Amino acid sequence: MNTSLYAKGFLSARDILNANGFLSAKGFMLSTIALAFTTVTGCDQQAADNTAAPANTATEKLTAVTALPWDFSDTKVLKSLTLTAADTRVIGENGEQKLAIALHSKDHKSAGFSFTPSKPWDWSQEGQFAFALDIENPDANSVHLYVSAKDAAGQSHNRSFVVPANSSDTYFMALSDPDLSIETGIRSNPNNWQSDYTPMIWRYGSKNIDVSQVKSIEFDVRGVAQDKHLIVDNLRLIKPQKLDDQYLEGLVDEFGQIDKRQFHNKIETVEQLRALDAKEQATFSHTVPDGRSKFNGWADGPKLAATGYFHTQKYQGKWTLVDPQGYLFFSNGIANVRMSNTSTITGYDFDQQFIEQRAAGDFTPEDSIGLNRAPEAAWPSRYVSSELRANMFTWLPSYDEPLGKHFGYRREVHTGAVEKGETYSFYRANLARKYASDEPNVFMSKWRDTTVDRILDWGFTSFGNWIDPSFYQLNRIPYFANGWIIGDFKTVSSGNDYWSPLPDPFDPVFKKRAMVTAKKISQEVQDNPWCVGVFIDNEKSWGQEGSIEGKYGIVIHTLNVDAKESPTKAQFVAYLKSHYSDIQQLNEKWNTGIRSWDALAKGVSIDKFNDPLIADLSAMLSLYAEKYFEVVHDAVAQTLPNHMYMGARFADWGMTDEIRKAAAKYADVMSYNYYKEAITDQAWGFLAEIDKPSIIGEFHNGALDSGLLNPGLIHAESQADRGKKYQEYVNSVIDNPYLIGAHWFQYIDSPLTGRAYDGENYNVGFVSVTDTPYQPLVDAAKEVNQQIYTRRFGNAPSQ
Repeated sequence: MNTSLYAKGFLSARDILNANGFLSAKGFMLSTIALAFTTVTGCDQQAADNTAAPANTATEKLTAVTALPWDFSDTKVLKSLTLTAADTRVIGENGEQKLAIALHSKDHKSAGFSFTPSKPWDWSQEGQFAFALDIENPDANSVHLYVSAKDAAGQSHNRSFVVPANSSDTYFMALSDPDLSIETGIRSNPNNWQSDYTPMIWRYGSKNIDVSQVKSIEFDVRGVAQDKHLIVDNLRLIKPQKLDDQYLEGLVDEFGQIDKRQFHNKIETVEQLRALDAKEQATFSHTVPDGRSKFNGWADGPKLAATGYFHTQKYQGKWTLVDPQGYLFFSNGIANVRMSNTSTITGYDFDQQFIEQRAAGDFTPEDSIGLNRAPEAAWPSRYVSSELRANMFTWLPSYDEPLGKHFGYRREVHTGAVEKGETYSFYRANLARKYASDEPNVFMSKWRDTTVDRILDWGFTSFGNWIDPSFYQLNRIPYFANGWIIGDFKTVSSGNDYWSPLPDPFDPVFKKRAMVTAKKISQEVQDNPWCVGVFIDNEKSWGQEGSIEGKYGIVIHTLNVDAKESPTKAQFVAYLKSHYSDIQQLNEKWNTGIRSWDALAKGVSIDKFNDPLIADLSAMLSLYAEKYFEVVHDAVAQTLPNHMYMGARFADWGMTDEIRKAAAKYADVMSYNYYKEAITDQAWGFLAEIDKPSIIGEFHNGALDSGLLNPGLIHAESQADRGKKYQEYVNSVIDNPYLIGAHWFQYIDSPLTGRAYDGENYNVGFVSVTDTPYQPLVDAAKEVNQQIYTRRFGNAPSQ
């Protein structure tokens, strides 16, 4: 037996007892190890070896061996392997058969491999277990893998993980584990398995799939610019030697960092925090980099027409921003520079009679509001609403001490252990500590100045979206204003309303609320030329390519409601009446049996599709989307006539051709949030079809050496690798002729125990919870920012 397995706390199926009572091909007696381990189970049921181990005291500590690991020299195993844009070969190494996999991801949106048995695996008798495999990465670049375990009913358990460059390790995905039934309010919990093996990070889907009918285990890479290579071996089920029953307790120290382990730049004292700040402050130049204009445009490049405000223009076949003075401008910036998302749920609450509830006319979503502290009258009623959450903290201040000023309150939560409750911002508290002041007007002013100094020193040209409005009139760096249209207007559903249902743009109330939002933004911007443009709304569930139901969900669900209750449905009925002479003609085209126009207006269920029906679904989706973008465009144009409308920041999981084309008619700039590793032609060919200036509103990556529990949506192996992946992504944007900028999400790491609204707990900041920069990422950004303009436009002569 490999002694490293003993230390890791797992016994591999390769080491299970053979019929003679000895470890297979290892030469160790079972009695020397049985007390240290629980058993591991193999995979393919058709390859099962049901030979029982001899009964004795030692073997009673092992559950029955139900199968051997997959042997890649076995043709049955290879027949169960499904490849997508990949090829494989079996290689021999140290007497073992391994599977070498080449993923052709450079020329494909995704590439992957999956293990699919001839009939679903039944793992229902395994108790607590995880799926595991050994993976080697022979290349000099890390590999971020997505993995899905799917059952026969269609439920999908989704995770992801990174395989470091030139590495070999074992990775596991718990499929039956008490943790999977606990709602903690953390996007990905701490690992409760006591092991040195590497856990795969939870993403989304069903935590508890039907393990009696596991249909497949699938792996893939997505949106990467190079081919990837892996060597896979020893697929198996493993069982924990021991689970940590205190894995959710005492996580957070007084600075908001993880208390249970050390990591680089961990802050231990306030004096250390202040010393780091003094050292950093001494390096700032407080000015834009050499070769830049006042607004961070390319002063050494050509000068185009100056309008006094930012605008777009095509130059040498490439879309570009032009700054107010007429210089070419590329917006490379950092988004979400504000306190709103720095708070985490503490597990305490108050008597609701003291909490001021949301007003009907609010125009700011709950997660975009600041601290929103509970009033002093509520403090005596404070109580523990979630022991699970409250026990995560080793320290919280009292309300009557200075650091108690950083408590807040959330009246509603998107996902989490509680539906509402007290919050605390460790980041804000650390600013007070760093700047030796308990007065918000003092430490927030210093924070703003330091933040702008950093952005300029790091070579960024602008901020991104979601910037605290207190930056708007500093006149030091360009920014983007933002707003949400919320209110009591009617809504429609796409069937996948992740953040919220979509607005009904034909409802007159929506138009009124759009104007309220635009006026509020206008009051904050004050016609300032440093404002590049305005983003309205974000990552709405417009629809998703891949299925008719997903793509046209808005229309399909709206057709099923009563037109008397839905202005959009009434418009759909009017559209159909204008295209068909009578209901019979519609039925003939759709192959349906709708009785009358009145029956259609009242609501019909559509679940079978043909080409004429799909064409009408597409037209109605366009009708809906064009109305939305027309209303928003007009509101921005009326209230901020000198500033561009930057669109609604599409998520790649929530957009269709119809939605993009509708937006292109009204938005000055198209905006997309894209969490992959690079912009590739395979995924972004539609940009040429639309031919509009476009911007990346969000992207990021993160790593676990930060001390956080979750790296983010894109995994890097380390802080140095974060910088490497950052450069690859931004350079792919710079090189694209339709993209005019990219905004990293976000400035500050998520809270260790998850942001209050939805539990995101990612290492995606340029700075940590202690406001300490991640220097490898900063250095990588500096290098990119020094050559933004020459890389994009070449060495153009000054004019």
